[in-house]
Order: sequence, then structure tokens, then C-alpha cells
Amino acid sequence: MVDRKKVGAESVPDLESSHLCRRLKQLRTERGWSLDALARASGVSRSMLSQIERGQANPTVGVTFRIARAFAISLAELLEAPGTTTSITVIRAQDRAYHYRSENDYTIRTLSPLSLEKDVEFYEVQLHEGGELRSAAHFRGTREFLTVQKGRVRVESGSDGEDLTKGDSVSYRADLPHAIINVGRGPALLFLVDIYRNG
Repeated sequence: MVDRKKVGAESVPDLESSHLCRRLKQLRTERGWSLDALARASGVSRSMLSQIERGQANPTVGVTFRIARAFAISLAELLEAPGTTTSITVIRAQDRAYHYRSENDYTIRTLSPLSLEKDVEFYEVQLHEGGELRSAAHFRGTREFLTVQKGRVRVESGSDGEDLTKGDSVSYRADLPHAIINVGRGPALLFLVDIYRNG
């Protein structure tokens, strides 16, 4: 058990912590998540989550942030008192938590709230000159929608392929091996949406 009177500089203040235990249970109930499901989604141990819900632990800001991210809400939304939350979620350009992946060929930034349970994902993709983003088949029924903001790319889905330039949009099956290839000069900027079929 964590001594709630020993609040370190990096811990959530007591008043917010007391609200957090109620808020955590409320969000979990709304989503139908068990403590185990939340532990998997957040990377916070089940025992720690249980202690927080019972008001027996005063989590660090880092732990609280991971919980908020699992619920696809901001830290402020998680800690705000009831009735003060906003219906608007902002993803700032400089927020490193949303820089999904960087490789030699590309940089991907997620533009949708971070959550493990959603059926739509929205990304900004920057493909370096000559770069390729190759993906294995996603879940059955998954489709991708892509719009080219800058550059020239080739999209391949299975044995099919199409060349695209600025302003072009395309949709294709993503439950087959697929690829986006920069076939132009200079970097390409793309907006990509993944839609997963429910059920």
C-alpha cells in the first residue's frame, strides 16, 4: 500500500487523486473494461490500477498519463472534476506522444486519439524520396483511404497498383499485403485513414 500522505513532486495532488479513483472506475465501466483490459491498454499493472481505484495509491504523473492515453483522453480530462470536461480533443503538432513511428524511409504521426479500441485511425505520413511504407495484411475487411497532399506516390494492394499525385485520393483493401511508394522527386506528404470493419 502507498502512503497517500507522502506526495512527491511528481505525484498527482491529493484532491485530483481522490477524484481519479472515481473517474477511473467510471471510465472503465462505460467501456466495459476489466482491470486486466485496462492494464493491457495502459501498461500499468493491474494491482496499481486496483489500488488507485480504491484510493490507496497516489500515482505519478507518468502513470496517470498512461491511463489517460489508454482511454484516448487528455491528462486534464482524466483529472478534471465532473461537468468541466470538454467535448473537443486537440492533438498538438509538437506532442511527441503522437509521433507514431520514424524510419529511414518515412515518418508517421497519428492524428486520431490514442486508443487500442477504435475502428478508425487517422495518420499523417511523410515518405522520403525513394521511401516505401510496406505493410502486411491487416484484419479481414480493413480498408485504407489515402490522399496525396504533396509529391507523387504509387499505391499497391495485392497485385493491383495505381500512381497518384497531389490532390488525388484512393481507397483500397488493406487486408492484403499493401504498400505506398514515393516514386517522385523530393518528399511526399500523405493523409491516411484506416477503417476496421466491426465484428
